[in-house]
Amino acid sequence: MLDRWFLAHLRSVDEGYLEHQGRALRFSGSLFAAAGACFIHALVPGLFERTASRMIERLHGEMVVHRKRNETTAPRVQEPTATLSRSET
Repeated sequence: MLDRWFLAHLRSVDEGYLEHQGRALRFSGSLFAAAGACFIHALVPGLFERTASRMIERLHGEMVVHRKRNETTAPRVQEPTATLSRSET
């Protein structure tokens, strides 16, 4: 259970606990700010017209770039090749 809750995801994104915590908290703060901008925009439509969507686009871009970087640095696991028996060929 400890592995599933704390370690498996950290290995999958190639980050340490504190590094991942910092990144997640920063994303959380940005999403909280975007939610606030959406709330104010709902009350006064002339304010923060594109603020939240720009923030979400930026966060998405950061996630994709980080994910791509991890995919290129992570060791590839070779998938076993299936062998066919003579009766299947």
